[in-house]
Amino acid sequence: MATMIGSGLSNQTGAAIGSHAFPVLGPIGVVAVRQYVAAIVLLAVGRPRPRSFTWWQWRPVVALAVVFGTMNLSLYTAIDRIGLGLAVTLEFLGPLCIALAASRRRADACCALVAAAAVVTLMRPRPSADYLGMGLGLLAAVCWASYILLNRTVGRRVPGAQGSAAAAGLSALMFLPVGIAVAVHQPPTASAVAYAVTAGVLSSAVPYLADLFTLRRVPAQAFGLFMSVNPVLAALVGWVGLGQNLGWTEWMSIGAIVAANTLSILTRRG
Repeated sequence: MATMIGSGLSNQTGAAIGSHAFPVLGPIGVVAVRQYVAAIVLLAVGRPRPRSFTWWQWRPVVALAVVFGTMNLSLYTAIDRIGLGLAVTLEFLGPLCIALAASRRRADACCALVAAAAVVTLMRPRPSADYLGMGLGLLAAVCWASYILLNRTVGRRVPGAQGSAAAAGLSALMFLPVGIAVAVHQPPTASAVAYAVTAGVLSSAVPYLADLFTLRRVPAQAFGLFMSVNPVLAALVGWVGLGQNLGWTEWMSIGAIVAANTLSILTRRG
């Protein structure tokens, strides 16, 4: 439990710290640094041998690399526009939809309706609504769902963690021109780079290693149940660390989405 809590807090705290570099690097610069850190960690752990990959193996790896980068870029841009809590809540709809899509149970159908109602409430028309930011949060959700499905495919086709590591390395290469362009256009300050690197460590390295440790000892159902708390952790970190206050409607919507996932897991048989 302590490891899972630490992983969740590390992930959301990293995103909050990374947002401090937005004025200098922008979300795209912070994401580029995060991709570099993720690649270093995953390549060290997975130790891929790309020369041995066949095209049948490379196809999902390349797709995973594109989705990985798009997911982080859309999420961090959404965080910049609508705040950490709402962005992570919308992104969380990705794994929630994956969990509910294949089910035929009435309980899951009810959970899906609750989650849909919460999203409609979050995206209701109002003068202050940032629909581009919300749309980017939903794009991050689509990418996270695709990331889950592609990871399964990569895991079946490529042994060990080699596929995920190769995808992380390829994604970092894709962001290399971006990082150079950002550095040339607006030379980064030492503090901005430090914020971005810290975000990469806390949001990529620590959660990945913690999840590897946790999944060996904790049942998948319990792990999935805890993952549903991430939107709440994100809202709390955004509130305490960044001063991003949410109204009671937003808090209730976040709670409804978390409750939908929790109910779906707790009522699952086997």
